[in-house]
Amino acid sequence: MSMSNFVFEPAPVASLPVADSDARFPIARVFCLGRNYLWGDSSSAVREVPAFFMKPSTSVIDATGELDFPTQTEQFCHEIELVVAIGKDGFQISEAQALEHVWGYAAGLDLTRRDLQMAAKAVGNPWEPAKAFDGSAPMTPILPASRHGHPRQGAIWLAVNGVERQRSDLESQIWSVGEIISQLSHSIGLRAGDLIMTGTPPGVAALDAGDVITGGISGIGEFEVRIGSRRVQ
Repeated sequence: MSMSNFVFEPAPVASLPVADSDARFPIARVFCLGRNYLWGDSSSAVREVPAFFMKPSTSVIDATGELDFPTQTEQFCHEIELVVAIGKDGFQISEAQALEHVWGYAAGLDLTRRDLQMAAKAVGNPWEPAKAFDGSAPMTPILPASRHGHPRQGAIWLAVNGVERQRSDLESQIWSVGEIISQLSHSIGLRAGDLIMTGTPPGVAALDAGDVITGGISGIGEFEVRIGSRRVQ
């Protein structure tokens, strides 16, 4: 379809920088895994089928500078996660072939309006109002797997104002990257440009305006961001 056939000019393609490069990775869709580390309330349900939800591409921003404090929440929470960037289309991908579809990795934040999430859980509603707001997925530059391989272990951590809140290791994930890709691709065809956020360790807590968040994943990337002022509601 030519550009002249659109009823208005399409929005620019969302993208992330590629580490050590001028190139950028174009973003298609953002899939998120609901729980992928042992929390205090999950030890009896370690291998249940993973639960996925989605964020829009507008949720993805560079993990630098100041982040907006969203409206409609009193519990604005952090979740540090490994991000998998898909570089090859695929449907019903086998676990053995899954990593062939990975272009690279990043460290990301799944920022959450936790009070909205808890209210949705209580009545069985979708999580998107809590998860899918603009700027809710700050991420580091994507590290190409072709140059750096596929991490199976490495520290994942987050601190707020210098006080550590979350720490685990990638090898503690309940579902591996290969398993996650295979499971998701049996539900929907994956596309080059898709991102998968693979779940967060325990230690999730609320943020306040002015808080400085530092975090990262060993060998993947680190970031520092500040939470901006609350908007007048």
